[in-house]
Amino acid sequence: MFFDPERIGAVREMILARDTPGRERALAKLLPIQRGDFLAIFRVMDGLPVNIRLLDPPLHEFLPHGDEEIAALAASMGVDADELRARRDTLHEINPMLGLRGCRLGIVYPEIYLMQVRAIMEAACEVAREKVRVIPEIMIPLVGHVHELRTLRAQTDALCRDILARTGVKVPYTIGTMIEVPRAALTADEIATEADFFSFGTNDLTQMGFGLSRDDAAKFLPQYVERGILPADPFAVIDQRGIGELMRIGVDKGRRTRPRLKIGICGEHGGEPASVAFCDRIGLDYVSCSPYRVPIARLAAAQAALAQ
Repeated sequence: MFFDPERIGAVREMILARDTPGRERALAKLLPIQRGDFLAIFRVMDGLPVNIRLLDPPLHEFLPHGDEEIAALAASMGVDADELRARRDTLHEINPMLGLRGCRLGIVYPEIYLMQVRAIMEAACEVAREKVRVIPEIMIPLVGHVHELRTLRAQTDALCRDILARTGVKVPYTIGTMIEVPRAALTADEIATEADFFSFGTNDLTQMGFGLSRDDAAKFLPQYVERGILPADPFAVIDQRGIGELMRIGVDKGRRTRPRLKIGICGEHGGEPASVAFCDRIGLDYVSCSPYRVPIARLAAAQAALAQ
């Protein structure tokens, strides 16, 4: 959605803006693009729930690096290239995966998440008028403390209600969170007071639970597996004893607060058979994975159901 050549300039302009008005000008360019994305998705998914994760990746993934990219962006923004380069450098983080991303971005710069929520709900109302049944599920990522979710849920709910009142359209929506920070799993009973659903983000949960960089660990993890230090790559197969225990705690505590809490998993683990069977055993409602792994996930889910 964001790396298309026609879009990345506006994304970078938003990230590199020095103030709220600057970000809002860039976001105004992204709003109709995002709304168009969701219109297309909702029409295709007529009658099925659509779970949408708000912006999650570390900002460095979107920033320009080469001089040509910086010069082109500076020209489009009407600023000096050296000034833009200096702004980029101020955003540098030692460990971006643990930095200003996910819900933290939505709290520090609320206008970013509000643009996405506006795009979601305006698109939902438009397709509802077309008699398309639309069920948006808005997912807030990287929550580690209930106060983060409470803050973002309040602003999301307020905007959703305002759009529904203004359009006069009725669209059922839910607001939930990703459980991908270990603290979130351990305090899931508190977080469930503000969440309509959970989705375990097992890529980040594994990364933070093991203290392993997913991007860097590939250099030595094969040796760990070859020597029997680990039975399998934990980024490919859920580590049931450790990361799986965090998930089990999250499920138990979350449903202690909200018995009918909808819980799933998103990430590559959702298409790995042993991981799917484990998710079934701890009571998850669904698994999500990349498209090419859907047939494997369906077969593994069927086998897990038959084994009950």
